[in-house]
Amino acid sequence: MDDLLSQLATSDRRVLERLSEHGEAWIVGGWVRDSLQGLKPKEMDIATNLHPGVVMKLFDKTIPVGAAFGTILVLDEDSEKSWEVTTLRSEGTYGDGRRPDKVEFGDDIINDLARRDFTINAMALDPKNGTIIDEFGGVDDLNAGIIRAVGNAQARISEDGLRIMRAFRFLDSGGLGFRNMDEDLQAAITDNLHMLGKVSSERKWTELSRIFQGMKNIQVVELMKNFGVLPQIIPETNFSAIERFSESPIVNLAILCSRDSRSGTLLADHLQQVLRLSNEEYSTIRFLHDLQSEDLSHEINSFRRFNAALSDSMKKDVMAYFGQKGEEFLEASSKVEPLNAGNKPLIDGEKLMMFTGLEPGIRLGRLKGWLHRRQIEENLSDADEVISLLKTIDWKSEEPGSWPSLAWP
Repeated sequence: MDDLLSQLATSDRRVLERLSEHGEAWIVGGWVRDSLQGLKPKEMDIATNLHPGVVMKLFDKTIPVGAAFGTILVLDEDSEKSWEVTTLRSEGTYGDGRRPDKVEFGDDIINDLARRDFTINAMALDPKNGTIIDEFGGVDDLNAGIIRAVGNAQARISEDGLRIMRAFRFLDSGGLGFRNMDEDLQAAITDNLHMLGKVSSERKWTELSRIFQGMKNIQVVELMKNFGVLPQIIPETNFSAIERFSESPIVNLAILCSRDSRSGTLLADHLQQVLRLSNEEYSTIRFLHDLQSEDLSHEINSFRRFNAALSDSMKKDVMAYFGQKGEEFLEASSKVEPLNAGNKPLIDGEKLMMFTGLEPGIRLGRLKGWLHRRQIEENLSDADEVISLLKTIDWKSEEPGSWPSLAWP
């Protein structure tokens, strides 16, 4: 496998050589898997018989990201590149269904590979001679397009519930096609769906996001529905039949849940609870879920509010959420002439207080927002035109809740 060694960058060789000067080191996991299929891996994991403390002493820049479990992040001295270097391990039981109860460092690469999830991830490359260590048939399964557990499938899945989601993610091999799941692994997943309850919400969302970004994401998500995996990850949710996804994980989550009958706020509350969404992701779900196809009105007022009220990222989210209709709407909105006075309000709070005699408060704030909206919709050019709008409403006694501020839709 000299061709694999030729793919090593100078910085990769430097890290491997330094480890090998004091012990042994192997390239493991995804780098080996992807390289064997002609792909260009984005990261490299390294296994070594050196203990974490020794690894940290060998390099100037390190971060103990999981020292208790033997993992040290080694940072390149000249760039932002990094490597996860993990001491060989042999593990016992997984009491919490996620992490081993006890970690014992070892010195046998085969034993270390035996604790991994799937055969295509349980291969190692010896950088000294280019030999592929493949005790569990990973190369054959890779060539056959099969996802198979290392050893006993029931044991592997019952150890760590996250492996259920990883099994589905690895079905997607991008441009190389769609892999099949071994029957024993299918049975183990069906028997151990409850293990997903032991996986943290953050880890579920991280893994689901990676699935959403795959080339075969629609097929994978549909299979997750069929196996009952998706309802375990996102319970009590009405899922849509998926015809398309976008490049954005959070937009794809909104598309997946678009048929749920809850309001945007209630759905966002629910998804934030079960997946620990960030505040920005929460806002995106809330905003998109309340949109309707009829909101894509091609009236000039709608275009002007869309262009003025939304950030570029929100516009892209709308386009992605609605697909072709969204693209057509975004293209049409981009052809609308720029506003004469720009997006900023021509009348600020101080000027409005001067004209109306209102004190700071809800009425003043809502009136200012309403004037700004009308300014944008009618493309007004100066402050006098905006102030003249006060003649069209009873701003002294009318209920201010009826004055919509600048927003889209």
